[in-house]
Amino acid sequence: MIGRRLQTPAEDQNAFTDILFNALLGFAFMFFVAFILIRPQIPDGKISPKAEFMITAQWPDGHTDDVDLIVEDGEGNLVWFDTREAGLMHLDRDDRGALGDNITVNGQRIENPLNQEIVTLRGIAAGEYVVNLLHYKSPTKRPVEVKVKVEKLNPQVTLIYAGNNTLAGAGDEQTAIRFRLDAAGNVVEMARRNKLLIRANPVEQQKAGSQ
Repeated sequence: MIGRRLQTPAEDQNAFTDILFNALLGFAFMFFVAFILIRPQIPDGKISPKAEFMITAQWPDGHTDDVDLIVEDGEGNLVWFDTREAGLMHLDRDDRGALGDNITVNGQRIENPLNQEIVTLRGIAAGEYVVNLLHYKSPTKRPVEVKVKVEKLNPQVTLIYAGNNTLAGAGDEQTAIRFRLDAAGNVVEMARRNKLLIRANPVEQQKAGSQ
């Protein structure tokens, strides 16, 4: 009788411990399931809608020449290194060739050889957009090939245009692409007719020199 009385509390304690452990296990499982259900899903092919279009100009990595991306909207606003924001356009990255490609962090030299300029359109405004390239500085004194891309970002990334321009040297400005948007942001027309945005038209320069 005494032996049974001594064993009863231990048996009751083990049963209580098992119940408590199972309850904690169940709570942890429910928390894990709830966390999975509330975690935001990121659909494939979709990005943050902070920009509607992205225009990229890229030339060979490590190249010392400075190439500028210039974009004009339908209202005549210009965005480039001299004016980083205009209308709904924004110059997100201004690359100056080899200048600034190396930085020192905690005594360690870090190199970024990428040569790339990026302009984003933060909203949709109907009209024609002109995308130009300017060979701003040419330490190499040689032609440089520049790749240009225009991408529509929403509701998923769509390539609108991809092409190459060969800039002849410092001061050379060329039109890479012209595209027209409707009010819904659809590209309704594209062309490559040259339009100078920064440098004066050669005919106008000649007239000015003769005056």
